[in-house]
Amino acid sequence: MAAILGIIAPIFALIGLGWLGLRVGVFRPGDQRVLSGLVMNFALPALLCGAIARRDLADVLQPGYLLVFLAAGLGSMALTYGAFLAQGQGRARAATAAMGASCANSGFVGFPVMLMVFPDAAGMILALNFLVENLVQIPLALVLIGLARPEAQAGGVLRMAAHSVLGLLRRPLVIGLLVGLALSALQLPVPAPVIRVLDLLAASAAPVALISIGVAIAGYPLQADRGAALQISLAKLLLHPALAVALLLVLPGFGLPVPEGMMATALVLSAAMPMFSVYPLFAQECGCEGLAALSVVMATVMAAVTLSGALLWLL
Repeated sequence: MAAILGIIAPIFALIGLGWLGLRVGVFRPGDQRVLSGLVMNFALPALLCGAIARRDLADVLQPGYLLVFLAAGLGSMALTYGAFLAQGQGRARAATAAMGASCANSGFVGFPVMLMVFPDAAGMILALNFLVENLVQIPLALVLIGLARPEAQAGGVLRMAAHSVLGLLRRPLVIGLLVGLALSALQLPVPAPVIRVLDLLAASAAPVALISIGVAIAGYPLQADRGAALQISLAKLLLHPALAVALLLVLPGFGLPVPEGMMATALVLSAAMPMFSVYPLFAQECGCEGLAALSVVMATVMAAVTLSGALLWLL
């Protein structure tokens, strides 16, 4: 148990430091954008590019991992969407819940955890998660949110989905991932000075990301339905990883590939992360940013317990 606390405590200590920094005036509300911008535009792209470029492409593109992580995310999305519709909560809240229940915070929480549990593979795990999240899960969730808008038309939603994918491909984070994949595929050596720059930027990713989450949580207006936020939080922290475990056990019976050992553990832990911190910004599109903000805060706080339990069971 002491080893588990040694992993979890620093993570939430840095989140708490960011929260306290905003409360006592060290940070201002707008500073969260600066911190997250540093992580998303410089630190994580450098980390992904450097981690992937130094590996064989076969080690990075693992079909079994991608299949299970994608299927678990889509399953959590579909079940949560259906449950909210069955409760009569409407398409907007159902779409918001579906995104929150399936899109993990792989960069700002997941990577720091992986860095402590699997330091040599943390960058590769992040790359695999980002491939699924940025190319499939987030665009699909944005389509559901678009459909929830009263003025939405089928053609307009499809155009919005295509626009969202193109927008994601222009992000530095995705560019860093794709450049790393290209360097790995072509087996091109990266000059030592470039590697040092990438490593210096990558070293800042975990602490700055965690502090940024704390600042964001302290600045969120928490006005929403606690019951719905609790359902979203439980779906993300419990349903999503439970589906991942079930798929790891069931899919081999159908002859489909699944990860084993360390990568299987990393996959379940990745699914057990709280939802990503920019979730409320996406939920603004259908007027549910309050529900999303409360869900982020609730899930992040609850993750201190659920992640400890997951680590205790898996390690």
